[in-house]
Amino acid sequence: MRKSVILEICADSVESALAAERGGAHRIELCSGLVEGGTTPSCGLISTVRNKVSIPIHVMVRPRHGDFCYGTDDYEAMKQDVLTARRLGADGVVFGILKQDGRVDMDRTRQLLKLVRPLKITFHRAFDMSRNLDEALETLIATGVDRILTSGGKQRVEDGIPTVKALAKSAAGRLVIMAGGGISESNAHRVIRDSGVAELHASASVLVSSQMLYRNENIALGGIKGREYHRALVTEDKVRRLLLAAANGNCHTEKAR
Repeated sequence: MRKSVILEICADSVESALAAERGGAHRIELCSGLVEGGTTPSCGLISTVRNKVSIPIHVMVRPRHGDFCYGTDDYEAMKQDVLTARRLGADGVVFGILKQDGRVDMDRTRQLLKLVRPLKITFHRAFDMSRNLDEALETLIATGVDRILTSGGKQRVEDGIPTVKALAKSAAGRLVIMAGGGISESNAHRVIRDSGVAELHASASVLVSSQMLYRNENIALGGIKGREYHRALVTEDKVRRLLLAAANGNCHTEKAR
């Protein structure tokens, strides 16, 4: 019997969110700052995407780039952000908090859960940065989160498939293990088949050039020169092909973004 695949697409713009929905994605992880691994999107972006798409939206709550050990002010911002996401109609939130010693911060995670329920909760790949994945799994099960996004502690999930499989077996349905980190048409089916998970997280994006006719090449406003004139966009076609590959095992040579 063919496994039904649930695909979550990471989007940082209204255009990408709409493309994800048209392509057949089941859920959107909405964020900003993808170059830094994702940060909290603006109220305007959340509200506009919510008004334009009908599939579930899970909002990233990450107040800054860098590590996942947050000070008091960062944590206060996170509390306000989860409340804002709920008020603006999000279906879930995505966050991760670690202690200085690399353990999951159980107390703060539980506090955010209480604030945001009944929305769904995903603990993101801060999980992969924790000191012990088995320990982190049991801690998160105890907190009551709904889902963990993981690459199995590796840079790319295809290298962490055995660990993802072991985590899913240990979770035993107590929460959902979602595989992510370099998911592409060439490996999606293998990740599903060999790990036993049913949910994938991917970008399904391409790098597109700016529509600007005038370009000032002498200035870089970010850390990467020229980034102002290129951005990653989700495409409907890539989402559709990724779903087909995950379900049917169609292999392509295209590399993951």
